[in-house]
Amino acid sequence: MELVTVARFFNAAEADLASARLESAGFAVLRHSEYSGVIEGFPATVGGIRIQVPADQAEDARALLGSDEAGSEVP
Repeated sequence: MELVTVARFFNAAEADLASARLESAGFAVLRHSEYSGVIEGFPATVGGIRIQVPADQAEDARALLGSDEAGSEVP
């Protein structure tokens, strides 16, 4: 199954909200953190948190999240 990134967040709470919205609508969601680590005792995600869904669900997932909630642009 090919996964597609539909949103990217640098805030864990925003990523949690987007994931929950997608999951409650029936999407199969995978959260993938890039370059996670700890800086001064706080969790840090340098490359962002990617929200991924199967390729055949990507268009509908992006529509559900809307452009205002989809984090940074995803190529």
